[in-house]
Order: sequence, then C-alpha cells, then structure tokens
Amino acid sequence: MTSVKHGANLFQISRNYNFKKEEIMDFSSNINPLGVSPKGKEAIIKNIDSVSIYPDPDYLNLKDSISNYCNVSKENILLGSGATELISSFIKLLNPKKSLIVSPAYSEYERELKKVNSHIDKYFLKKEIDFKVNLDDFIKTINSDDYELIVICNPNNPTGQAFTKYEIEKILQSTNSFVMVDETYVEFTDTDIYSSSSLIDDYSNLFLIRGTSKFFSTPGIRLGYALISNKAVHSNLKQNLDLWNINIFASIIGEAMFKDSEYIHSVKDFMAKERDYLISNLSKLDSVKVYESKGNFILCEITSKYITAKDLYDALIKDKIVIRDASSFEGLNEYFFRVCILNHEENELLIKKLREIFFS
Repeated sequence: MTSVKHGANLFQISRNYNFKKEEIMDFSSNINPLGVSPKGKEAIIKNIDSVSIYPDPDYLNLKDSISNYCNVSKENILLGSGATELISSFIKLLNPKKSLIVSPAYSEYERELKKVNSHIDKYFLKKEIDFKVNLDDFIKTINSDDYELIVICNPNNPTGQAFTKYEIEKILQSTNSFVMVDETYVEFTDTDIYSSSSLIDDYSNLFLIRGTSKFFSTPGIRLGYALISNKAVHSNLKQNLDLWNINIFASIIGEAMFKDSEYIHSVKDFMAKERDYLISNLSKLDSVKVYESKGNFILCEITSKYITAKDLYDALIKDKIVIRDASSFEGLNEYFFRVCILNHEENELLIKKLREIFFS
C-alpha cells in the first residue's frame, strides 16, 4: 500500500530549507491558487461573532446553497467534515467484501477499505494508452467478479483522465455494485459533461462525493458533501455522522461561496487558460511526456531516464519550487512527476526552470 501523502508539508519544508512558507511555490498541492470566494470571505467577517453559537444541526441554508449549486434535491445531500470523512463513513457502512479501485488513486480509498478487511482489486490505467479507459473492458472487469463497491476518482488523480457522465451511467446500468465517484476535481472541467450529479435521482447505487478544499481553496474549513438517493444508505450514514460535524464558519462560508457565480466562472476560466499554457509549454521540453488532464494538475513522465522525479524535485526545491514526485502512486515509477496550476507568473517561472534543467 502506498504511503499517505497530500502534497507538500510547507511547515516541514520551511524548517528543512530555512525558507519562509510564503516564499514557497507549491506545485504539489492541487488547490485553486486564486484563493477563497470574496463573498465567502465577506460572510465570515460579517458573522465572526457567530463563534459563540451552535450551528443549525440541520444545516438547511447550507444544503439549500449546495442544492442550487449542484441542481440536486437537498434531501439527497449529506455533509461531512471534509470528503475523507464521507469516504470513511460510507465504506464502513457498506462493509464491502470485495472492492475494485480505478488506479493509480488517492491512497485513502485503499486505507479505508483495509480497515473493513475488504478484498481489494485494482483496475490500473495504462500509460501505453495514455491512461485512458477502455469502457467495455472496464465493465467486463466489473462483471467478472462479485464486487460490492467500485471506486472511481473523476477526474482521476494523478493521471487527469476523466469519465463522462454518459460513461458513468453506462457503468451504473451494467452493474448492481455500488459505485462511489469522487468528484473532488470535477469543477475544474466542464461539469455538464463530466459530473454525475444529474444521475443521482435515477441510480440508487451511485454515491457521489464532493469537497471544497481544491476548487474553492478552503482546505482549512473541512467541508465536504455527498449526494445519494438511496434512502436506506442515506439514513444510516446520517445517523452515524456526528451532530454538528460542520462548524459554524464552514457552514457560513459554504452558504455564500456556492452562490458566488462570478467567482466560480472566473476560477473555471483561469484554470482552463493556465492548464492549456502549462500543457503546451511542458510538451515542448526535451525528454518529457505530458499526459492530457481534466483536473487542475498535470502528470508528466521523464522519458530520457537520466534524471528521476526525485532528482528533479531536489533541483527545483533550491529555487523554492515544490513539485510532486508521483512515484508514491502505485503503478507509477520513479520517472513520473505531477505539477499543479498556480498563478501565471509562477507557472512561467516553473517552465523557465524546467527548460534550464532539460535543455542543459
């Protein structure tokens, strides 16, 4: 099993290299660099004295905001202290004897499945076909065994590959297994094509997870939510979640930021433009293969083999640039690295430093 990593530990890096945290350009953490929604921030400031009261245990205003944002019934919404709490709670409740994970993948899926002693198989995305999925082959694999749970990160981290909602629907139609789709990164792409939220009402075996850490740049508030129409599962999960598991400020900022359409559109436009910029310029580097991505991160492979991802990390850290050595993801070797999208000036500097390394 791979070690649990969630991007760089800026506190540790600043101590090890005697850098100020603010000076570090963190291309390893998949967080929107534009920062939090202005309307969300304003709501926190205006309601700072709410620290002295309990949140609404039903979180009706927050659920209304999410309902309108995702265009789903609020009765199908579950709230969690981050997406990880919902992943853990769902797996614990389902207690699947056999599970299938699309891999490489976020290590928490396997970690939580091991806690319930699930037998875990993996459907590995292959670099030979640019980590794209042969849907018929995937469905054939699902139906080849008695899997109770299929785990899909969509878009996939770290490869950037994504299923369309039509492909997810075909999977749902082809199996009685529960399908858990983690949409942590889906808002960085076209949600009309890639989000499965519109399928919730029609498929009781779909469990969809969203977080706010990445797109809304709010990892500190620990707000996640899940969508599911299966009333029995919904009820059991709700009973097992802690009362007031969402703190008052997470609720307040959530109510506001999901309605901040100007901010949401500006983030989508910025990320699409900068992703295109990075992919275009990374593709021009000698000895680097760049894989298509629908996320806010880009997977790259060093093809010359004269330098590893760790070597590249060590070379860039001197300039206060942190990338992700992707060899910690099962199925990827020591020549894979991943970069995320930062502000344009930082993206330009990354390309400049990589050119110096690969053209030297």
